[in-house]
Amino acid sequence: MGTLSAPVPEERKIPTTERTIISAAARVALVGVHGFGTHHLRNLERLQKDGAVTLVAVADPNPPASGALPPETAVFGNLDDLLAATPELDLVIVATPIQTHAPLALTTLPHADLYLEKPPVSSLADFNRLQEAAAAAGRSVQVGFQSLGSHALKAIEDLLNAGEIGTLLGISATGRWVRDRAYYKRSRWAGKRSLDGVDVVDGVATNPLAHAIATALRIAGARTVGDLASVETDLYRANDIESDDTSVIRVRTASGLPVTCALTLCATESVEPYVTLQGSEGTAVFHYTEDRLSVSTAAGERHEVFGRDDLTGNLLDHLRHRRHDQHGRAPLISSLADSGAFMRVLEAIRTAEAPALIAGQHLEWVGDGDSAHAVVSGIEDALERATAAHATFSELGLPWARPAADDADTLSLSVRDAGHDGGAATGAHSGATALATLRNGSGVAARLSPRPYLHPVRSLGGVIVTDHLPADHPWHLGAGIALQDVNGTNFWGGKTYTRASGRYEEHPDHGRIVQLSAEPGPPGGDSFHQELSWQALDGLELLREHRTVRARRVDARTWRLDLATELTAVVDASLGGPGSNGAAGSGYGGFFWRLPACSAVNVFTADRQGEAAVHGAAAPWLAWTGTFPGGAASLVFAAPAEAPDPWFVRLSGYPGVGSALAWDRPAILAAGESVRRSFTVWIADGTLSPAEAAVVADHR
Repeated sequence: MGTLSAPVPEERKIPTTERTIISAAARVALVGVHGFGTHHLRNLERLQKDGAVTLVAVADPNPPASGALPPETAVFGNLDDLLAATPELDLVIVATPIQTHAPLALTTLPHADLYLEKPPVSSLADFNRLQEAAAAAGRSVQVGFQSLGSHALKAIEDLLNAGEIGTLLGISATGRWVRDRAYYKRSRWAGKRSLDGVDVVDGVATNPLAHAIATALRIAGARTVGDLASVETDLYRANDIESDDTSVIRVRTASGLPVTCALTLCATESVEPYVTLQGSEGTAVFHYTEDRLSVSTAAGERHEVFGRDDLTGNLLDHLRHRRHDQHGRAPLISSLADSGAFMRVLEAIRTAEAPALIAGQHLEWVGDGDSAHAVVSGIEDALERATAAHATFSELGLPWARPAADDADTLSLSVRDAGHDGGAATGAHSGATALATLRNGSGVAARLSPRPYLHPVRSLGGVIVTDHLPADHPWHLGAGIALQDVNGTNFWGGKTYTRASGRYEEHPDHGRIVQLSAEPGPPGGDSFHQELSWQALDGLELLREHRTVRARRVDARTWRLDLATELTAVVDASLGGPGSNGAAGSGYGGFFWRLPACSAVNVFTADRQGEAAVHGAAAPWLAWTGTFPGGAASLVFAAPAEAPDPWFVRLSGYPGVGSALAWDRPAILAAGESVRRSFTVWIADGTLSPAEAAVVADHR
């Protein structure tokens, strides 16, 4: 059976630490001597010098260079000829193109044990066939996920068992590499989903950055197919290929742990990939190509670099114990069976919709000719957001991404362009300008307290003035209503501040606000109405909310957004947050507007200026001006007419404005009682002066 040239080497290194292998040299054959096969040649040369192996034969249709092999090593053009002429092999190493793995492995197993490069095969069906064949032949199969040999994995297991970073909340993997056009021209199979009717699945997640996924799964304790409850894919390509080069893979393990891998080959520059463990009391970051672990907790930071076991040496050690029928056989570090979880991910990618093409306006090509590589605009920030929020690119609402699932009920709040009267609630009318989009929040991770919100909100000139799922506080969701404590349920997201602990702590107390309905106002109007149910973790309804949102044009540069909410207690309810629970100055909760990153910011009221002065003030209005990524814009927030609630303002740390419903004491409602708040926000292009902002705020 013939072979093709092996894949180009990716993210591996040959370790320097070894254990004693076997007393007699193992007879080894290598299939595929180019690409990553050259790394195996170097490793086998070292092992042969140590007396652990004898490289008796190699197979490749493209013979190795003269002097690349030991003199006694036979050379064949294909595996069938090698096996026919080479009896009593102990081990065959297969380092060939992905689509050849299954047939070569099945041919090998009756004759020898097997080291199979990653990914083991290109479909779950072939994986099952290979497992059956290995069991029938009584053979061992090691899969080439070299990162799993790192001693850091045992250290990570120990720190988790010791609770050093608290409860493990989630795991993410981040990969930012650069691959040029030449990378995809290196072979016929490069970047293909299939070739000549045979599955290849050569995408970012299955080949170059496959170790990121495999390592994250191993840390999560997911080894077999059954260890995963679900796999979601969000696949894109900037290059002229079939497979993905920029993707999010989101997994949930059988135990409920989220594992999100955000990967690209279209970064500004290559950075060593890493796996992040998100704990309730800290984080651990594992740079798996460097065997480097960093742990950060309230006690400080520590860094350590570990050694690594060679997978070939580990397999030979395993075979030595089996050969001598010894108990306590050395377990395989990366066995075929333990690749089941990875293969389920690969199968999800193989069967997914073809990757979406990222439009040219969202790309920059750096370099010339075959040396040119694509850079996706804002990709580094997108990767950070995706892993922090366990969100897909679609859910982030990136301009080049597919519409998200929570866009299914999206309404675009619009005002007609000049020359038209009135407005349109759906944005479908001719001449309408979409200004605010309603998201139902159904796809938001549970820890972020899923809820409806407005994002993006735009000025008439198109400047986006909301943000959502930011990496610093992924539970900040555009413009909307949320509270951190309703009868002990967190509808805000993130950690919870309690009076008993006097600090923010991670609790399994996150509720969700479910959108029961969202209907446009009367035809030709400019509003919509929502019916919302505030539900605790166990599904108990605590509050019922009626929310109305309306848009109106003010002048050529300004429009106003009116948001009114009525919260009705279904049971006796206490509505509070950090401020009412003892966190002085942290009385956020109720109406909140998360702004995007901006510069040249000025925040002021009629008689106060600056964050320190306006934060906590009960002023009739508050203005925020700044330069956003799309241009300069101003927002003027009017306080609710129902009560003089203090303003919550953040400029340092992150940009946000809120009106505090429970600044330093909770709002208490008996079952059936309601609390009402109404807000107006004017959004203007350009920078308003204090005098101009005051004039705007006078137009109620």
